[in-house]
Amino acid sequence: MTIITKKFENGLRFGFRAVSSPVAYLALSVKVGTRDEHPSLNGIAHMTEHMLFKGTTTRSSVSINNYLESLGGELNAYTTKEETVIQATVLKEDLSKAVELLCDLAFNSKYPEKELEKEKEVILEEIKSYKDSPSELIFDDFEEELFGGHPLAGNILGTPKSIKRITSKDIREFTSLNYRPENMSFSIVADLPFEKCEKLVRKYFEHTDKLINAAEVPEVQPMPPCAGGTVKIISKRSYQAHCVVGGRAYSFYDKRRLPLALLTNILGGPALNSKLNQVLREKHALAYTIDASYTPFTDTGVFSVYFGTDKSSLDKCISLVTKEFRLLKEKEISPGKLKAAKKQLLGQLAISMDNAEAQCLNIGKSLLVFNKVEPIGELRRKIEEITAHEIFEAANDIFSEDNLITLIYK
Repeated sequence: MTIITKKFENGLRFGFRAVSSPVAYLALSVKVGTRDEHPSLNGIAHMTEHMLFKGTTTRSSVSINNYLESLGGELNAYTTKEETVIQATVLKEDLSKAVELLCDLAFNSKYPEKELEKEKEVILEEIKSYKDSPSELIFDDFEEELFGGHPLAGNILGTPKSIKRITSKDIREFTSLNYRPENMSFSIVADLPFEKCEKLVRKYFEHTDKLINAAEVPEVQPMPPCAGGTVKIISKRSYQAHCVVGGRAYSFYDKRRLPLALLTNILGGPALNSKLNQVLREKHALAYTIDASYTPFTDTGVFSVYFGTDKSSLDKCISLVTKEFRLLKEKEISPGKLKAAKKQLLGQLAISMDNAEAQCLNIGKSLLVFNKVEPIGELRRKIEEITAHEIFEAANDIFSEDNLITLIYK
């Protein structure tokens, strides 16, 4: 899998991979998310993503929605704590139209006040629907507990109060500060020559440079102390009890990131043979959903275990999860189990990377985070070199009592 990357004069990073397919995938990734918001405007990154589709200097919202879809293509976007992505899927012969459209949305959107007021109502309904899903909402409350007053604690959707406060002027200032070529990457996965794709991206993006006063760029806020060892219970009217146990973890740039990723997969990955799935679901039949996850950020990360169970089984489930933590802290896993765990993770990685859309998004994110795309062979080598002792050390670090917090909906 050969990936070609290039950095343009205005700072835009470009990544390309050739595939044999009539379909082309492209994505414009912007290094801005919830953590870049002022607390009073929580949700503005996500609101901006919505408003990108509400009209540009040359297109109406109806024209934007119909432009690619009338060709059989798709247009979408999403926002995370550190990234906003606008993506498109089209037939390869329509790639030029899609590249031009993504550029138009990012640099020429008008954010009309009338459309903003309507979109606020849409997002307010989205917030309400989210509150009806405790298995999702609990992760937002968990991260609020985990990061205290830090911007990473902010809810991606925002709050009703902050959403109502956002104006078109706020969005224009937000995009002027953050939607700049040096803060972006553009990725394409298509059955086309690299030179043709590079020329297309250069054609539409080479004149998008924006000058900015360095004094306007907000400083990165230091991380507050971890509130490890705390247990918080929130009363909810739900049939099940929901629980998240977890703590802060390693950043993208920490060499311990891959051992922790392997440890997380062993403990509660998507496979049915994960430790927690075998214990809580298969052996004791206490939970339908039980999983562990690890999300790295640029300066920290989040490790968590989630499960939903009958309220009468909550204490037993917590005890079983804690026991698995302790076992991984007390003894290194055997060579046989380590080999099997690596094989499983490498298989999952290969399957996920067989998806062209996933490849496109991964290229864009890698360029934003690392300023390069690591060859799959190099990543495989690093996974193969993980030792049992590295996993053991990660377990003792992440699963320590002064790092873990517990949040319960009951």
